[in-house]
Amino acid sequence: MAVETLGVPRAPDAVTRTILTKTLWEARRSLIGWTLSIAGVGAMYSAFWPTIDTPEMQQAMAAYPKALLEAMSYTDMASPAGYIGSAVYGLLGAALVVVFTIAGGARAVAGDEEDGVLDLLLAHPVSRTRVALERFAVIAVELMVIMIALWLIMIVISGPAQLEGITAGEYAAAGIQLTLFGLAIGSVSFAVGAATGRRGWAISVASAVAVTGYLANGVFPQFEPLRWTRDVTPWNWFLGGAPLRNGLQMGDCGLLLAMTVVLVGLGTWAFTRRDIGV
Repeated sequence: MAVETLGVPRAPDAVTRTILTKTLWEARRSLIGWTLSIAGVGAMYSAFWPTIDTPEMQQAMAAYPKALLEAMSYTDMASPAGYIGSAVYGLLGAALVVVFTIAGGARAVAGDEEDGVLDLLLAHPVSRTRVALERFAVIAVELMVIMIALWLIMIVISGPAQLEGITAGEYAAAGIQLTLFGLAIGSVSFAVGAATGRRGWAISVASAVAVTGYLANGVFPQFEPLRWTRDVTPWNWFLGGAPLRNGLQMGDCGLLLAMTVVLVGLGTWAFTRRDIGV
């Protein structure tokens, strides 16, 4: 006898095979929108490089207070790698990725629980652990799709935008570290949402972590007693090694991955042990 699963009649044994793929299919329109938005940011800011690469603009940038430039990660605007690393990957691109993964992490468990969908899914023969891990895997797959699109658009536009000296491998390195950074921030909202079942708490805590981490990377270190904060923020693990100039930074990738694994593990563990009325 067929049962209703995620809005589609399914046999019970099919539920365990379709959590990841069905969720991805349902999110396809949203994914297309996010992909076009983030790839569009990359194309738009890349197209501005010939305007930035002029003596007049470089003079104007040099007139800005150093503290302000450091706070915005605009310390190197004189080279294509420095400009793209700051404007595309380090500021607006990273901010969009943070919004995307925080929303996805909060929705993965807590959103469905508040919407009354989760109890229906868990009424079928599927473990809470699998539900949690596959829902987080959806975020990872979506983010990889977005980063591949960004990588492709950056390669295509590099020539017309005169972005000399940046290789496809360096774009890939920046994309990989941005992906790991996004997953690390998203794992915060996932863990809080899975542990509490509250989407609002998940978004609030993860947003606070993201903003505080940004300040710890660019603002707090301007005060000597707080320089150590830069070493413990995911923003520095993403940007500190300048992957667009120096390639993939394995140590930083390891830290971002470890943060993600620990938080997803803790969130999943808490989710399997709390009462959600199923």
